[in-house]
Amino acid sequence: MIEVSESAVVDAPLAAVWAFMDDPHNQPEISPSITDVRDVEQDATGKSLSYTYRMAGVPIDGSMSTSTYDPEERVVFDLEGPLSGTITWTFEALDDGRTRVTYGAAYDLPSKVLESVVRRFAERYNERELRTTLENLQTQFASD
Repeated sequence: MIEVSESAVVDAPLAAVWAFMDDPHNQPEISPSITDVRDVEQDATGKSLSYTYRMAGVPIDGSMSTSTYDPEERVVFDLEGPLSGTITWTFEALDDGRTRVTYGAAYDLPSKVLESVVRRFAERYNERELRTTLENLQTQFASD
């Protein structure tokens, strides 16, 4: 299993950051490897959607649904498809009006052989991906 996590402080209040992140259609704006979000459905318990993610230039289609949906606190998405695992977003209001956002990913690569060959590459790739996504989220609110 590949596990990576990154945190960043966003210069915006929790409610604004949550509102932006709670709309899955905003993910392609901040996540460099998410190229498409579609079939979004929502009810009181969370969301489900389909997505296309490009890893090392290879498109991977999958779906995800929330297993934990605590507005303005925490969201956990379960991934289904070639990548299986979880995506976790946590949100913390800071005393100065800013928001700490933590983005975690834990998933299995499609095959054990592939995992043994590319594990370290995938870890570095995803560390960069999480860091860039959080930087893009910060930039999203820096211009406001």
